[in-house]
Amino acid sequence: MAEAALPDRQEMFSGTGEVREAHRFDPKKLEAYLAERIEGFQTPLEVRQFKGGQSCPTYMLVTPNRKYVLRRKPPGKLLPSAHAVDREYRIISALHPTGFPVAKPYLLCEDESIVGTMFYVMGCVEGRIYWGPLLPDQTPKQRGQIYDTMNETFARLHNTDWEKLGLQDYGKPGNYVGRQVSRWTKQYKASETENIWEMEKLIEWLPQHLPTDARDSIVHGDYRLDNMILHPTEPKVIAVLDWELCTIGDPMADFTYHLMQWQMPAGASSGGSLVDADFAALGIPKIDEYTAMYLKRTNRSSVPNMDYYAAYNFFRLAGILQGIVGRVRDGTASNANAAQNAAGVKPLAQRAWHYAQRAGAV
Repeated sequence: MAEAALPDRQEMFSGTGEVREAHRFDPKKLEAYLAERIEGFQTPLEVRQFKGGQSCPTYMLVTPNRKYVLRRKPPGKLLPSAHAVDREYRIISALHPTGFPVAKPYLLCEDESIVGTMFYVMGCVEGRIYWGPLLPDQTPKQRGQIYDTMNETFARLHNTDWEKLGLQDYGKPGNYVGRQVSRWTKQYKASETENIWEMEKLIEWLPQHLPTDARDSIVHGDYRLDNMILHPTEPKVIAVLDWELCTIGDPMADFTYHLMQWQMPAGASSGGSLVDADFAALGIPKIDEYTAMYLKRTNRSSVPNMDYYAAYNFFRLAGILQGIVGRVRDGTASNANAAQNAAGVKPLAQRAWHYAQRAGAV
């Protein structure tokens, strides 16, 4: 995506607005519930909805002395295992005491009578969110520092001892990619709106050529620049967001998903691309340089099966976008711009098949 287009995306997704009609609830009922359960909670409560976010409706809760953030399951018909806000709450509750950059968790509410669906409340972290990879308002040195801190934070997550955090039942160690292929195949089929032959070929080929998991770690599932908050002035990650897809699994699958920013064809995703970037002028590391930084920090020598992982990750992202398309069809999409994702599914499937062919698929 051209750099000139990024400010539009920045403007489109930054900040808050009025709560959308489909996601409204009684703020007085929520106010009474939180006042009884959060120490120091003051009334009155004002509720605003964040513009960004494709999946779980997310709200800013403004009180006289503090701001909070509420994440909820969307209303209506949902795909199996999707929008797991309870899992989000559990992982940030496990990570927060370790000093890993996540928002402070306050409470999880499974009582659907309060806002209509399950939700949780966390602290509001004030900082910068960039919705495109080129960071147009930064100097080359600052861009390099931001990419370095993003890399360091990701390596830190994968180096975290998840068993010591009591997450033994948070996911199933081993065969992560196999389970993910199965999951996104099912969700793609449940949301399918047109036949894409590349997706059909991938659904057949991917399960037959699974990589062997070398080790397990916490995997974020959607680690990228626009899912983190940077310090207002320093190149430092102060909160990683959107843990909906987090589990225990293959860190190589997680890291190579993150690398898609360097592989994404221009225009194939609204998130932007580094494919045609002038890395030297921008101060952004090339994919090999960025990978070397991560490997050093995680004590690894290489990323095996890179083409397979790329095929898998483009397939997975196509499945995720198709899920959003399905929610548009079913009237449960939480982002006002979600319908634009329909055009992105086929190019992602084609890119996935390109990498599958590089990995030996015929």
